[in-house]
Amino acid sequence: MNPEKSASSRPTRSTLDEIMAVMCQAHGLDVTAYDESFLAKSFEKRRRATASETAAIYLQRLSGDPAEAKIFFRSLTIPYSEFFRDPLVFALLEQVILPRLLTEKEASGRAELRLWSAGCATGQEAWSIAILLDEWTTSRGKPLAYRIFATDRSEADLARARSGVYGAATLGNVRLRQLKRYFSRQGEFYTITAKLRGRVDFSVYDLLDRASSSPPASIYGDFDLVICSNVLLYYRPQIQHFILDKLRRNLATGGYLVSGEAERQIVENAGGLGAVAPHASIFQSTPRRR
Repeated sequence: MNPEKSASSRPTRSTLDEIMAVMCQAHGLDVTAYDESFLAKSFEKRRRATASETAAIYLQRLSGDPAEAKIFFRSLTIPYSEFFRDPLVFALLEQVILPRLLTEKEASGRAELRLWSAGCATGQEAWSIAILLDEWTTSRGKPLAYRIFATDRSEADLARARSGVYGAATLGNVRLRQLKRYFSRQGEFYTITAKLRGRVDFSVYDLLDRASSSPPASIYGDFDLVICSNVLLYYRPQIQHFILDKLRRNLATGGYLVSGEAERQIVENAGGLGAVAPHASIFQSTPRRR
């Protein structure tokens, strides 16, 4: 490999500035919120995919090709998810957090449990919570009032989430009894059964929206549990703080936030939320200073 050509293929600081300018000015797409290293890696990945020899050549293509600009912009969203993705977190939710919340609800007489899966991608996270809540209801033999709001900015991902159809690769952490009770198999795919349909409200919402404080579908925040996993790490620090502040303001008193494992330090450093257990990315809201 020619060292000069290899060096020229990597996006420089000035190239990153050009990427942001081209995406905004030529295509009306804002990528300034993303972490620079993530933006550079995504740019380089598309450069190689399009067989563009240098960053400059791909940048020129990006400037004049709206279709490629949309592909690049879409590549900045990582829609991958799976059921019960972090076994430790979901074990704590199942055995400690949800029972505690449900017991408190019963004792206080409050109407319903409110949950928000923020940046839900293709929906596995929201359906996982619905499964745990339905299992709790079944074991107790009592009706349970709860609402799960699941939001993402991608309508395409939300369409997949609403369909409830998933490949076996995302079901590795689903227990056999759950697989039998909550899924129907159709060839190589598994579909969420009618038992859970209607339990999750999927809607479009951009966490970066500065004009709204909470998802319109929820009417107001006051969530007992918010799950926002593997979203923060793709953004610049100031955007991470903006998102976290929005999530924190949406929590009910004593409410819980779940982040991705790789984001645990980000949440801890932000303040306003206390870690619930060692080695688990679950946090509880703490009183705000006046």
